[in-house]
Amino acid sequence: MKKWFDRIPSWLKNRYLLVGAVFLVWMLFIDTNSWWFHRELNQEIDELEEAMDYYREEIDRDSTLLHELDSSPEALERYARERYRMKKENEDLFIISEPKEKDK
Repeated sequence: MKKWFDRIPSWLKNRYLLVGAVFLVWMLFIDTNSWWFHRELNQEIDELEEAMDYYREEIDRDSTLLHELDSSPEALERYARERYRMKKENEDLFIISEPKEKDK
């Protein structure tokens, strides 16, 4: 038994180093407030901030469109014809679409 213990390097026998290493591993990976957990939370915060910026841009775009549609009935009619393919009575509607290019 003594021979096995003597083969271990002396720096691995240092109890302060072992306690410090266990503490470091515990704080980085195992604890509920670990570095790993905070890193995942920061990534989630970044994703939510990107989504928030996207939706703010969409709100700005939609509010300008709504202001344009409220300003004149011609703009509202044009939007309804282009977007929802609405038509007046006694009017024919022809939809012309370009074929999509296939990926090569």
